Amino acid sequence: MTSLTESPSSGAATELAAGVDGLAAVVAAQRSEFDSKGRLPDHLFEQLATLGLFRLLLPSSLGGPGLSALEFMDVVEAASALDGTVGWLVGNGGGMARVGAYLPVESVKEIFDDPLAFVVSSTGAVGRAVRVTGGYLVAGRWPFGSGSPHGTWFAPLCAVEASEQATGEVIFVYAPRKDVVLHDNWRVSGLCATGSVDFEFKEVFVPDRFAHAFQPEPTQPGTVYRLPTRSIFSWTVATVPLGIAAGAIDDFATIAGSAKRRGDSVPLAERELIQSQLGQVEARTAASRAYLRHTMSTLLKGIEAGTGLEASRVDFRLACTFASQSALWAINLVTEMAGAVAILRSSPLERRERDARAAAKHVAMSPAAYITGGKLLLGLDLSSVSF
Repeated sequence: MTSLTESPSSGAATELAAGVDGLAAVVAAQRSEFDSKGRLPDHLFEQLATLGLFRLLLPSSLGGPGLSALEFMDVVEAASALDGTVGWLVGNGGGMARVGAYLPVESVKEIFDDPLAFVVSSTGAVGRAVRVTGGYLVAGRWPFGSGSPHGTWFAPLCAVEASEQATGEVIFVYAPRKDVVLHDNWRVSGLCATGSVDFEFKEVFVPDRFAHAFQPEPTQPGTVYRLPTRSIFSWTVATVPLGIAAGAIDDFATIAGSAKRRGDSVPLAERELIQSQLGQVEARTAASRAYLRHTMSTLLKGIEAGTGLEASRVDFRLACTFASQSALWAINLVTEMAGAVAILRSSPLERRERDARAAAKHVAMSPAAYITGGKLLLGLDLSSVSF
């Protein structure tokens, strides 16, 4: 078993991050369309797919890059530093490639033989999956289907019914785009081009080979595939706000070298107050990044050791929330330092702020995690809490 501290595929992670950086000019040229179109331009999506960014967690035996958990976070953060929407889709799409470890190999190949494969998922609602011969008849409507305009397969959460009775079983089902109805209702202030519209199944037949339990038994080796489902969904997006904040810090550093406050002859970069505040921003975001990665490593070690995961799962959700709040704090301070330029639509900081606020609204980064953390420390019952 590979140690969690080893990085056998660091070359792959470095190559993926470099590929992200290489798209900077393309993203900058197309960014004006993000708000108006509500989706990525097709050619940009195709470039991301060609780089392999929507296959990050696909098992290596099936053509995936073999990233460790921390390498996955590094790549998603790099994509988020480039652009919040890009990072959000890389986290969601690259994260959902993990289905390769849960479905039969022939089903996985059917999904990922398409070079533009993108699996859309949603746990924002629970649909109905009626047991029938050979599979399920599925109906429901799910919100926040990130990447839906480019989705090739859709994987919603469903409650199983048999003989007109709920069985208590919850599953994920997978269906191709042709069986899915999209609702054009993504009108938001941030993460505008993620295309996170509602999607709907209208009595769609899903074969057994395209369904698995909410907490599935992996068919492929790898500790990341044994993560609790609630934790793995949080993990795929939690690093996005930190990446957006890293991008904002870089933007400000570029601006500060020449920008001056009105009536001031000294560039922002030469003001001691600005230097101090930027140092604080770097310290807190770096600490949040380290905390998030530490809690993920601890969770994975617990899985490997077969020990109880309650405390490590709670700590990880605390780290997710703290990361998003630290990122928002950092971006707010950076935009204050930049002054009025930060409110201009032509300023990258304006979009960074909107995207980070939208990302932080995700339930994976809910402030309710602090309550759960407090209950754990106080020795209170957590049996009714989802984490």
